[in-house]
Amino acid sequence: MKHAIDPKIDCVFKAILGAENNRNLLLHFLNAILDSDLTAPITQVEILNPYNDKEFLNNKLSIVDVKARDSDGHLYQIEIQLLSYGHLPARILYTWADIYTKQLQQGLDYRQLRPTYSIWLLAENLIKADSDYIHSFKIRDNKGRCLSQHCGIWLLELEKFNAQQIENEQQRWLNFFKTGEQLNDEGLPDWMTTNEMRQAMSTLSQFSEKERDYHAYQARQNYLRQQRTIQHELDEERKAKEFERKEKEAERRAKEEALQAKNDALAEIERLKALLTKNNLDS
Repeated sequence: MKHAIDPKIDCVFKAILGAENNRNLLLHFLNAILDSDLTAPITQVEILNPYNDKEFLNNKLSIVDVKARDSDGHLYQIEIQLLSYGHLPARILYTWADIYTKQLQQGLDYRQLRPTYSIWLLAENLIKADSDYIHSFKIRDNKGRCLSQHCGIWLLELEKFNAQQIENEQQRWLNFFKTGEQLNDEGLPDWMTTNEMRQAMSTLSQFSEKERDYHAYQARQNYLRQQRTIQHELDEERKAKEFERKEKEAERRAKEEALQAKNDALAEIERLKALLTKNNLDS
């Protein structure tokens, strides 16, 4: 390959899973990721917002997720997220809710609603409390009873994924997105020699070899780099302000405690004086 291409850059990600000529890859990806949750394999899928290379050349704010519908009307949304931040869970839930609620147009009732599933590939860890790299969220009560099968949100934390040996198609996809930038189509490792992985690799090669596509990739990469830098600067500013707030709060508490100690000492002196006066009068 002429240039190294990272499949996590959103325009590449969408070209791999959202292009019409890669529809079989989207189908394979969905079956691989959702395997244990599916009652039967997904056999047909329609891409609702197909990849269009022009949108990345002309619009830096273009929609970069992949939305699809299967033959049963179930909806799927797949998105790559390079940066983790505090309000990301709210965005994930809002995005799912937005897709789910938009199913009902005027004149339709709740019977027309179909299950909606969101899959997020996260380059940075969001859930730091454990080492699990896959989290599956459903609507259940505290006893595990399911309210509805219509909601499913999967978080795939690539940073945590460190399989020594690829054992299934799910791991194959995760490893591809995590390490794809290091791959070269002239000497692929054994785990990349399936038909689907070779096809995904050909999309990376297209961005690498075609000048127009590579320029679009570079422009998108630079834009995302700027956004990450801005986000990190905002995070640092927020941390600095939070530190300053805590320092002032600690200083305020220290002054209050010192004042309280002084008042307690004065009160004790007055108590002792009163006690001494009483003892003198009694004698």
